Amino acid sequence: MEKTRRDFVKLVGGAALGAGAILASRSKAGAQAKTPKGVPSEPVKIGVITLLQGTGALLGVPGLRGAEIWLEKTNAAGGILGRKVEFYQEEETVPRETVEKFRKLTLQNKVDVVVGLISTGNGLAVGPVAEELGQLWLAWDATTQKGVEETMLKPKYVFRAPDNEWDAIAGVLMTAKHYPNIKTVAGINNDYSYGRDCWETYVAALKEYLPNVRFVLDLWPKLGETEFTSHIAAIKKANPDLLMCSFWGGDNAIFFKQAAGAGLFQKMKGNFIAAGMSYFTLKKEFTPPGIVMGFNCYYFQALDTWPLGKWFVKRHLEKYKEYPGAECDNAYFTLEAYKAAIEKLYAVLGRWPTKEEIALTLPGIQVPSISGYRGFSEDNRAIPDCYVGLSTHKNPFDFVTIERVEIFPPHMTQKPTGMKLHDWIKSWKKT
Repeated sequence: MEKTRRDFVKLVGGAALGAGAILASRSKAGAQAKTPKGVPSEPVKIGVITLLQGTGALLGVPGLRGAEIWLEKTNAAGGILGRKVEFYQEEETVPRETVEKFRKLTLQNKVDVVVGLISTGNGLAVGPVAEELGQLWLAWDATTQKGVEETMLKPKYVFRAPDNEWDAIAGVLMTAKHYPNIKTVAGINNDYSYGRDCWETYVAALKEYLPNVRFVLDLWPKLGETEFTSHIAAIKKANPDLLMCSFWGGDNAIFFKQAAGAGLFQKMKGNFIAAGMSYFTLKKEFTPPGIVMGFNCYYFQALDTWPLGKWFVKRHLEKYKEYPGAECDNAYFTLEAYKAAIEKLYAVLGRWPTKEEIALTLPGIQVPSISGYRGFSEDNRAIPDCYVGLSTHKNPFDFVTIERVEIFPPHMTQKPTGMKLHDWIKSWKKT
């Protein structure tokens, strides 16, 4: 008889104390890595698929680094229930090839779980295959919500990234707080699902806060485009009070360089809701201060009181000679959630759990990640906090950071389980 999630909630809900005891005993055993009763002795196999070339590498490489540091830390502490962890890595390319690599990891390498993916197109292609194969896939990105509703409405084995639109919701909250008197807004967003979703959401949500704002221009450069001269000219002609943008990669730096030459932000406000994903490319010489910048789920300077966060920044600097980015947190979290689910189940079952049992336990789980505690919702969405602030040159680096940092909890940026995005936005006035 198939187990239901409700059965597992009853079974596993009281297991926190037992799981804590396992963690404590393993830390004492250290790297001896002796597997307890009911646990296989062979290594845990984890498949990792991510982008390492092109625009997406600005997310894919930090994700891989976050995963590598997790692997190093976990194996040094004895692995998962005494089992060493091994990565089987594949490079994310086009959807057809990425699906074949996912199948290879599952059927040939026989990995226990797959983590990663950055591209939306790849995620939407892989999701149904993961469900077909009964293979756990814990996404770092790659799952836009409209596409999910069409292809993975009620996934069992797929655990998704946060809602595509959450960056835009955080941007709206910052707009309403810092620029309440604006009258006109223009947008420039990449012409693909993430850009389209963010602009649509930003417009709908901002109307709830500032109903008299007019949207005077929306521009749609292709993803990866590097020439913005004509777009900047169109923005200057429209002369909005604020420019909203959802660029997340290297195009942010290119846009700011060209905008600086045209004097675009001498008077105009800016709301770059995902620019913090590539903050290390935004040099002070061309990036203006006072621009809203969203850092997604993680901001490396906001974690002074979080020991795991401080340790991670230090280790990342030692290992890679750079500061970490948001995708590090997505990667670290998915792996830590997988590990925690196994330990929680073992405390109750006394054996290594099946993929189905892990899939039933991950919804609702909360684990410590490098950004703080984060978890998965009941409908398999990642639900982290969102970090946003105003760009500043007041730091010892050659790139901008943010000040007046806001940390929005997930209930402020992501729709509740079972609710449609626009229904949620329309309900704000009622609450």
